[in-house]
Amino acid sequence: MSKSNKDLNALGYKSKIPDFPDKHILEKVDNPKIGLDYLIRFTCPEFTSICPVTSQPDFAHIVIDYVPSQFIVESKSFKLYLLGYRNHGAFHEDCTISIAQDIVELLSPKWLRIGGYWYPRGGIPIDIFWQTSEQPKNLFIPIHNVDNYRGRG
Repeated sequence: MSKSNKDLNALGYKSKIPDFPDKHILEKVDNPKIGLDYLIRFTCPEFTSICPVTSQPDFAHIVIDYVPSQFIVESKSFKLYLLGYRNHGAFHEDCTISIAQDIVELLSPKWLRIGGYWYPRGGIPIDIFWQTSEQPKNLFIPIHNVDNYRGRG
């Protein structure tokens, strides 16, 4: 069961940045348009995490598209959840797929896809993609439209 707005822990309150990506921070609310298929997109162009080997920062542009079923993600809890990755040591693949899996576990959406466009370290950008199933038919789903890394100029 989702929480009513008055029962939410993040929305409307000053919040501490989490020390790690805790999926229990994520909150859901009732989908206001149950029975209608529509797309929700989260774009996170300044995602950060830490390399688990060197402890150097890693940066990514994360794009998440999902078609809700019963619930939608409460956005402030989602922002706090993502901030938990700032000091979390994990490889690009683990960060990208874990974010998607945590949302799927929370919401059981009709469909979800994620694109993790990681900025290069050592000269190689790494892009990670995953989706739960075949893309829904008869629904406008825009392309991610994230530019490939071109280096300087």
